[in-house]
Amino acid sequence: MDLLRINGEFGEGGGQIIRTAITLSCITKRPILIENIRKNRSVAGLRPQHLSAIKILQKICDAKVEGAKLGSTSLKFIPGNVKSCNLEEDIGTAGSISLILQVLIPVAAICQKKLNLTIKGGTDTLWSPTLDYTQYVLKEAYSRMGIKFSINLIKRGYYPKGGGKINLEVLPSNLNSISLNQRKTKQVKLFCSYSNLPFELIEKNVKDIEKKLIEKNFLVQTKITEEIAIDSGSSLLIFSIDKESIIGIDSIFDKRTEKFSLDLEDFIENNLGVDQRLADMIVLPASLIHELTVFRVKNISKHLETNLFVTSKITGCKYGVGKLSDGFEIRIEGDSNTSIK
Repeated sequence: MDLLRINGEFGEGGGQIIRTAITLSCITKRPILIENIRKNRSVAGLRPQHLSAIKILQKICDAKVEGAKLGSTSLKFIPGNVKSCNLEEDIGTAGSISLILQVLIPVAAICQKKLNLTIKGGTDTLWSPTLDYTQYVLKEAYSRMGIKFSINLIKRGYYPKGGGKINLEVLPSNLNSISLNQRKTKQVKLFCSYSNLPFELIEKNVKDIEKKLIEKNFLVQTKITEEIAIDSGSSLLIFSIDKESIIGIDSIFDKRTEKFSLDLEDFIENNLGVDQRLADMIVLPASLIHELTVFRVKNISKHLETNLFVTSKITGCKYGVGKLSDGFEIRIEGDSNTSIK
Protein backbone atom coordinates (compact mmCIF):
# COMPACT_ATOMS: atom_id res chain seq x y z
CA MET A 1 0.00 0.00 0.00
CA ASP A 2 1.29 3.44 -0.97
CA LEU A 3 1.26 5.51 2.24
CA LEU A 4 1.79 9.25 2.01
CA ARG A 5 4.40 10.15 4.64
CA ILE A 6 3.94 13.39 6.56
CA ASN A 7 6.52 14.85 8.92
CA GLY A 8 4.73 15.82 12.13
CA GLU A 9 7.58 18.19 13.06
CA PHE A 10 6.74 20.62 10.25
CA GLY A 11 5.41 24.11 11.03
CA GLU A 12 3.77 24.33 14.43
CA GLY A 13 4.71 20.68 15.02
CA GLY A 14 1.65 19.95 17.15
CA GLY A 15 -1.96 18.89 16.89
CA GLN A 16 -2.84 20.99 13.84
CA ILE A 17 -0.84 18.84 11.45
CA ILE A 18 -2.56 15.71 12.81
CA ARG A 19 -6.07 17.16 12.50
CA THR A 20 -5.56 18.45 8.96
CA ALA A 21 -3.88 15.28 7.75
CA ILE A 22 -6.51 12.82 9.01
CA THR A 23 -9.34 15.06 7.81
CA LEU A 24 -7.98 15.22 4.28
CA SER A 25 -7.08 11.53 4.36
CA CYS A 26 -10.77 10.73 4.92
CA ILE A 27 -12.02 13.15 2.27
CA THR A 28 -9.55 12.14 -0.45
CA LYS A 29 -9.21 8.47 0.62
CA ARG A 30 -5.42 8.78 0.71
CA PRO A 31 -3.75 6.50 3.31
CA ILE A 32 -1.22 8.43 5.39
CA LEU A 33 1.60 7.88 7.83
CA ILE A 34 2.33 10.76 10.20
CA GLU A 35 5.76 10.51 11.81
CA ASN A 36 7.59 12.53 14.50
CA ILE A 37 4.27 13.55 16.10
CA ARG A 38 4.84 16.42 18.56
CA LYS A 39 8.45 15.25 18.76
CA ASN A 40 9.83 18.54 20.07
CA ARG A 41 7.11 19.22 22.62
CA SER A 42 7.74 18.82 26.36
CA VAL A 43 5.36 15.84 26.27
CA ALA A 44 5.84 14.17 22.89
CA GLY A 45 3.33 12.11 20.95
CA LEU A 46 -0.45 11.90 20.81
CA ARG A 47 -2.46 13.41 23.68
CA PRO A 48 -6.00 12.45 24.79
CA GLN A 49 -7.57 15.24 22.70
CA HIS A 50 -5.91 13.98 19.52
CA LEU A 51 -6.96 10.42 20.28
CA SER A 52 -10.59 11.48 20.67
CA ALA A 53 -10.61 13.08 17.22
CA ILE A 54 -8.88 10.06 15.64
CA LYS A 55 -11.24 7.54 17.22
CA ILE A 56 -14.42 9.42 16.30
CA LEU A 57 -13.20 9.90 12.75
CA GLN A 58 -12.31 6.22 12.61
CA LYS A 59 -15.97 5.40 13.25
CA ILE A 60 -17.21 7.81 10.58
CA CYS A 61 -14.99 6.48 7.79
CA ASP A 62 -14.32 2.87 8.90
CA ALA A 63 -10.59 3.60 8.98
CA LYS A 64 -7.84 1.14 9.80
CA VAL A 65 -5.58 2.82 12.33
CA GLU A 66 -2.21 1.90 13.84
CA GLY A 67 -0.45 3.85 16.57
CA ALA A 68 -3.55 5.47 18.09
CA LYS A 69 -2.36 5.38 21.68
CA LEU A 70 -1.20 7.89 24.26
CA GLY A 71 2.33 9.12 23.58
CA SER A 72 2.60 7.54 20.14
CA THR A 73 4.83 9.52 17.77
CA SER A 74 3.67 7.65 14.66
CA LEU A 75 0.16 7.21 13.27
CA LYS A 76 -0.95 5.14 10.29
CA PHE A 77 -4.41 6.11 9.05
CA ILE A 78 -6.06 4.14 6.21
CA PRO A 79 -9.55 5.53 5.52
CA GLY A 80 -12.56 3.59 4.28
CA ASN A 81 -15.85 4.99 3.06
CA VAL A 82 -17.33 7.95 4.93
CA LYS A 83 -20.88 7.25 6.11
CA SER A 84 -23.72 9.17 7.73
CA CYS A 85 -23.68 8.70 11.53
CA ASN A 86 -25.52 9.37 14.76
CA LEU A 87 -22.96 9.37 17.56
CA GLU A 88 -22.66 10.09 21.28
CA GLU A 89 -19.12 10.71 22.51
CA ASP A 90 -17.40 11.78 25.73
CA ILE A 91 -13.86 13.17 25.57
CA GLY A 92 -13.58 12.30 29.26
CA THR A 93 -11.60 15.45 30.07
CA ALA A 94 -11.87 19.19 29.45
CA GLY A 95 -10.36 18.55 26.01
CA SER A 96 -11.48 21.04 23.39
CA ILE A 97 -14.71 20.15 21.60
CA SER A 98 -14.01 22.92 19.05
CA LEU A 99 -10.76 21.31 17.88
CA ILE A 100 -12.51 17.98 17.36
CA LEU A 101 -15.26 19.70 15.37
CA GLN A 102 -12.56 21.10 13.04
CA VAL A 103 -11.96 17.50 11.98
CA LEU A 104 -15.51 16.17 11.83
CA ILE A 105 -17.40 19.01 10.14
CA PRO A 106 -15.41 19.13 6.86
CA VAL A 107 -15.35 15.33 6.52
CA ALA A 108 -19.10 14.85 6.81
CA ALA A 109 -20.09 17.96 4.84
CA ILE A 110 -17.64 17.65 1.95
CA CYS A 111 -18.24 13.89 1.60
CA GLN A 112 -21.99 14.61 1.25
CA LYS A 113 -22.97 12.80 4.46
CA LYS A 114 -25.05 13.66 7.50
CA LEU A 115 -23.59 13.71 10.98
CA ASN A 116 -25.51 14.06 14.22
CA LEU A 117 -23.13 14.15 17.16
CA THR A 118 -23.65 14.72 20.87
CA ILE A 119 -20.31 15.24 22.57
CA LYS A 120 -19.12 16.05 26.10
CA GLY A 121 -15.88 17.83 26.96
CA GLY A 122 -14.52 21.36 27.15
CA THR A 123 -16.44 24.06 25.31
CA ASP A 124 -14.13 26.92 26.32
CA THR A 125 -10.51 25.99 26.95
CA LEU A 126 -7.03 27.45 26.63
CA TRP A 127 -5.09 27.15 23.35
CA SER A 128 -8.16 26.44 21.23
CA PRO A 129 -11.10 28.34 19.74
CA THR A 130 -14.00 28.89 22.13
CA LEU A 131 -17.30 27.32 21.19
CA ASP A 132 -18.68 30.78 20.41
CA TYR A 133 -15.83 31.38 17.95
CA THR A 134 -16.79 28.14 16.20
CA GLN A 135 -20.47 29.01 16.36
CA TYR A 136 -20.28 32.57 15.03
CA VAL A 137 -16.96 33.10 13.22
CA LEU A 138 -16.03 29.74 11.72
CA LYS A 139 -19.67 28.99 10.89
CA GLU A 140 -19.98 32.26 8.96
CA ALA A 141 -16.88 31.47 6.89
CA TYR A 142 -17.83 27.84 6.30
CA SER A 143 -21.37 28.85 5.36
CA ARG A 144 -20.02 31.14 2.64
CA MET A 145 -17.89 28.22 1.41
CA GLY A 146 -20.99 26.02 1.23
CA ILE A 147 -20.40 23.97 4.40
CA LYS A 148 -23.59 23.59 6.43
CA PHE A 149 -23.59 22.82 10.15
CA SER A 150 -25.40 23.86 13.31
CA ILE A 151 -24.45 23.67 16.99
CA ASN A 152 -26.80 23.49 19.95
CA LEU A 153 -25.04 24.33 23.22
CA ILE A 154 -26.44 22.20 26.04
CA LYS A 155 -23.92 23.03 28.79
CA ARG A 156 -20.69 25.02 29.05
CA GLY A 157 -17.55 23.24 30.14
CA TYR A 158 -14.40 24.93 31.48
CA TYR A 159 -10.99 23.58 32.53
CA PRO A 160 -10.22 21.41 34.49
CA LYS A 161 -13.44 19.41 34.93
CA GLY A 162 -15.01 20.02 31.53
CA GLY A 163 -18.52 18.64 31.57
CA GLY A 164 -19.61 20.74 28.62
CA LYS A 165 -22.06 19.26 26.16
CA ILE A 166 -23.19 20.17 22.66
CA ASN A 167 -25.13 18.70 19.79
CA LEU A 168 -23.70 19.07 16.30
CA GLU A 169 -25.59 18.55 13.06
CA VAL A 170 -23.71 18.54 9.74
CA LEU A 171 -25.46 18.38 6.37
CA PRO A 172 -24.22 17.31 2.92
CA SER A 173 -22.63 20.36 1.29
CA ASN A 174 -21.28 21.66 -2.01
CA LEU A 175 -18.10 23.75 -1.84
CA ASN A 176 -17.56 27.13 -3.41
CA SER A 177 -14.71 29.63 -3.29
CA ILE A 178 -14.71 32.90 -1.34
CA SER A 179 -12.86 36.21 -1.36
CA LEU A 180 -12.19 38.03 1.93
CA ASN A 181 -9.91 41.03 1.51
CA GLN A 182 -10.91 44.13 3.46
CA ARG A 183 -13.01 45.04 6.50
CA LYS A 184 -15.28 48.01 5.96
CA THR A 185 -17.73 47.66 8.84
CA LYS A 186 -17.54 49.33 12.24
CA GLN A 187 -20.31 47.11 13.62
CA VAL A 188 -19.00 44.76 16.31
CA LYS A 189 -20.64 42.11 18.47
CA LEU A 190 -19.27 41.26 21.90
CA PHE A 191 -20.57 38.06 23.52
CA CYS A 192 -19.54 36.98 27.02
CA SER A 193 -20.68 33.94 28.99
CA TYR A 194 -19.74 33.20 32.60
CA SER A 195 -20.32 30.68 35.38
CA ASN A 196 -19.82 30.83 39.14
CA LEU A 197 -18.06 34.20 39.04
CA PRO A 198 -19.31 37.57 40.33
CA PHE A 199 -21.34 39.36 37.66
CA GLU A 200 -19.80 42.70 38.70
CA LEU A 201 -16.30 41.40 37.98
CA ILE A 202 -17.23 40.13 34.51
CA GLU A 203 -19.25 43.24 33.72
CA LYS A 204 -16.32 45.52 34.64
CA ASN A 205 -14.00 43.64 32.30
CA VAL A 206 -16.53 43.71 29.47
CA LYS A 207 -17.22 47.43 29.95
CA ASP A 208 -13.49 48.24 29.86
CA ILE A 209 -13.14 46.35 26.56
CA GLU A 210 -16.31 47.90 25.19
CA LYS A 211 -15.00 51.40 26.06
CA LYS A 212 -11.75 50.83 24.13
CA LEU A 213 -13.71 49.70 21.06
CA ILE A 214 -16.03 52.69 21.21
CA GLU A 215 -13.04 55.03 21.50
CA LYS A 216 -11.89 53.61 18.14
CA ASN A 217 -15.30 54.41 16.62
CA PHE A 218 -16.70 50.87 16.69
CA LEU A 219 -20.42 50.41 17.26
CA VAL A 220 -20.64 47.64 19.85
CA GLN A 221 -23.54 45.28 20.51
CA THR A 222 -22.86 43.58 23.86
CA LYS A 223 -24.42 40.51 25.42
CA ILE A 224 -23.44 38.99 28.79
CA THR A 225 -25.01 35.64 29.69
CA GLU A 226 -24.76 33.52 32.82
CA GLU A 227 -24.53 29.83 31.86
CA ILE A 228 -23.90 27.53 34.80
CA ALA A 229 -21.06 25.02 34.39
CA ILE A 230 -19.33 22.54 36.71
CA ASP A 231 -16.29 24.81 37.02
CA SER A 232 -16.17 28.57 37.36
CA GLY A 233 -15.09 30.33 34.19
CA SER A 234 -15.88 32.83 31.51
CA SER A 235 -15.26 33.22 27.79
CA LEU A 236 -15.47 36.24 25.54
CA LEU A 237 -15.84 36.68 21.79
CA ILE A 238 -15.56 39.88 19.76
CA PHE A 239 -16.32 39.72 16.05
CA SER A 240 -17.27 41.77 13.02
CA ILE A 241 -18.73 40.53 9.74
CA ASP A 242 -19.36 42.22 6.41
CA LYS A 243 -19.38 41.22 2.76
CA GLU A 244 -15.59 41.15 2.43
CA SER A 245 -14.41 40.27 5.94
CA ILE A 246 -14.90 37.93 8.88
CA ILE A 247 -12.77 38.89 11.86
CA GLY A 248 -12.98 37.54 15.41
CA ILE A 249 -10.95 37.37 18.60
CA ASP A 250 -11.75 35.31 21.68
CA SER A 251 -10.41 34.83 25.19
CA ILE A 252 -10.78 32.77 28.35
CA PHE A 253 -11.03 34.64 31.66
CA ASP A 254 -7.83 34.36 33.71
CA LYS A 255 -8.93 33.86 37.31
CA ARG A 256 -5.46 34.73 38.65
CA THR A 257 -5.30 38.17 37.05
CA GLU A 258 -9.10 38.55 36.95
CA LYS A 259 -8.90 39.71 33.35
CA PHE A 260 -9.51 38.48 29.83
CA SER A 261 -6.16 37.98 28.16
CA LEU A 262 -6.52 39.18 24.57
CA ASP A 263 -4.76 41.40 22.06
CA LEU A 264 -7.54 43.91 21.49
CA GLU A 265 -5.27 46.17 19.42
CA ASP A 266 -4.82 43.34 16.94
CA PHE A 267 -8.59 43.24 16.39
CA ILE A 268 -8.92 47.02 16.24
CA GLU A 269 -6.10 47.51 13.74
CA ASN A 270 -7.02 44.60 11.48
CA ASN A 271 -8.72 46.03 8.39
CA LEU A 272 -8.02 43.02 6.18
CA GLY A 273 -10.30 40.08 5.38
CA VAL A 274 -9.82 37.51 8.15
CA ASP A 275 -8.24 37.10 11.56
CA GLN A 276 -5.14 34.99 12.08
CA ARG A 277 -7.03 32.00 13.51
CA LEU A 278 -9.66 31.88 10.76
CA ALA A 279 -6.98 32.08 8.07
CA ASP A 280 -5.66 28.59 8.78
CA MET A 281 -9.19 27.12 9.07
CA ILE A 282 -10.17 28.30 5.57
CA VAL A 283 -7.23 26.53 3.93
CA LEU A 284 -8.55 22.96 4.16
CA PRO A 285 -11.84 23.41 2.26
CA ALA A 286 -10.17 25.87 -0.13
CA SER A 287 -7.67 23.16 -1.09
CA LEU A 288 -10.54 21.08 -2.49
CA ILE A 289 -12.18 23.83 -4.58
CA HIS A 290 -11.07 24.23 -8.19
CA GLU A 291 -11.92 27.96 -8.22
CA LEU A 292 -9.55 30.47 -6.66
CA THR A 293 -10.00 31.34 -2.98
CA VAL A 294 -8.40 34.62 -1.90
CA PHE A 295 -8.06 36.11 1.59
CA ARG A 296 -5.89 38.68 3.33
CA VAL A 297 -4.45 38.33 6.83
CA LYS A 298 -2.08 40.43 8.96
CA ASN A 299 0.41 37.69 9.81
CA ILE A 300 1.42 34.23 8.64
CA SER A 301 1.01 32.01 11.71
CA LYS A 302 2.66 28.63 12.19
CA HIS A 303 -0.80 27.05 11.95
CA LEU A 304 -1.43 28.70 8.58
CA GLU A 305 2.02 27.66 7.35
CA THR A 306 1.31 24.10 8.51
CA ASN A 307 -2.07 23.89 6.79
CA LEU A 308 -0.75 25.24 3.49
CA PHE A 309 1.99 22.60 3.58
CA VAL A 310 -0.23 19.64 4.50
CA THR A 311 -3.10 20.49 2.15
CA SER A 312 -0.77 20.94 -0.83
CA LYS A 313 0.95 17.63 -0.03
CA ILE A 314 -2.32 15.65 0.20
CA THR A 315 -4.61 17.38 -2.33
CA GLY A 316 -2.08 18.79 -4.78
CA CYS A 317 -3.58 22.27 -4.44
CA LYS A 318 -1.56 25.28 -5.54
CA TYR A 319 -1.09 28.29 -3.30
CA GLY A 320 0.69 31.62 -3.32
CA VAL A 321 1.58 34.09 -0.57
CA GLY A 322 1.96 37.76 -1.50
CA LYS A 323 3.33 40.49 0.78
CA LEU A 324 1.15 43.58 1.28
CA SER A 325 2.00 46.84 3.04
CA ASP A 326 -0.19 45.80 6.00
CA GLY A 327 -0.20 42.02 5.78
CA PHE A 328 -0.34 39.14 3.32
CA GLU A 329 -2.61 37.91 0.55
CA ILE A 330 -3.14 34.14 0.31
CA ARG A 331 -4.36 32.55 -2.94
CA ILE A 332 -5.39 28.88 -3.07
CA GLU A 333 -6.57 26.90 -6.06
CA GLY A 334 -7.65 23.33 -5.32
CA ASP A 335 -6.98 20.37 -7.55
CA SER A 336 -10.81 20.11 -7.95
CA ASN A 337 -13.75 18.45 -6.28
CA THR A 338 -13.15 15.37 -8.43
CA SER A 339 -10.38 14.46 -5.98
CA ILE A 340 -13.10 13.67 -3.44
CA LYS A 341 -13.86 9.99 -3.96
